[in-house]
Amino acid sequence: MAKKPDPRLKRAGVSGYNKPKRTPNHPTKSHVVVAKGKGCENGKTIRFGQQGVSGAGKNPKTAKEKARQKSFKARHAKNIARGKCSAAYWADKTKW
Repeated sequence: MAKKPDPRLKRAGVSGYNKPKRTPNHPTKSHVVVAKGKGCENGKTIRFGQQGVSGAGKNPKTAKEKARQKSFKARHAKNIARGKCSAAYWADKTKW
């Protein structure tokens, strides 16, 4: 018998587990992901990222952008280390 697809994937509008997607129409959060991994084996919908922020991105060019990136990673280091079940992990991986 075939397994039913997880309704969380359809509701979040993502193509699979651990695949983040932008949510431009959400009032506060910029991305959504249905995470599955150690600590959230059944899957967990996570919204992350501040809507409307023009961040430093993956390749910061100015010293100010480099400082912002360094501060973010230092400030959220504990939560990033928690793995796929934390919003900080996905923000670090996707936005920074």
